[in-house]
Amino acid sequence: MRTHDEILQYLQKDKILSQAIGNLESEIRPELNIDIYHELLASIVSQQLSSKVVKIIWRRFTDLFVDGYPNAEILLSTEHQTLRAIGLSNSKVNYVKNVAEFKLKNDMSFEYLQQMSDQEIVDYLTQIKGVGKWTAQMILMFPMDRPNVFPVNDLGIQNAMKRLYGLDLDKKELLLRMNEISSQWDPYKTLASKYLWKILDT
Repeated sequence: MRTHDEILQYLQKDKILSQAIGNLESEIRPELNIDIYHELLASIVSQQLSSKVVKIIWRRFTDLFVDGYPNAEILLSTEHQTLRAIGLSNSKVNYVKNVAEFKLKNDMSFEYLQQMSDQEIVDYLTQIKGVGKWTAQMILMFPMDRPNVFPVNDLGIQNAMKRLYGLDLDKKELLLRMNEISSQWDPYKTLASKYLWKILDT
């Protein structure tokens, strides 16, 4: 397993990306989190919301539970309207409850998932209604820190690559070109993608 610095050195084969990373003021370091259930709930709550709004709604959500932890059994028994009142949409209320129900019936431990391939994890988690491929990829990239995930359909990744590589293409051609560029990063597409988000933010 290469270190962060060794991966950055490897990514230098992509001169455009490497230069952009070099212009950033801080580095990205992995933050492994073995509580996949908790991270999946957080991912659903945060979908399509600004970071500021997410902080408010997530705090209201966790305040509903003892010690701030959304216990699956208690979450399932929480009234729909109670969850709506803290700012969750109807669909998100259903989705977080789906995650809780899945946890009670299936193994969602880090140890169990860690034995699977990336695609097997995506297939496993997307059984949950409300968990799509993008959400499963976020679980792979962040709490599980799988090294070679490239969320080509992520709007932020697309915008970052359009700007960085000067891409002005229709959707189909754009995705093809993005995949071509990302092949340079293999097998470390995850870190490259995380830096693309950071580059976009700056």
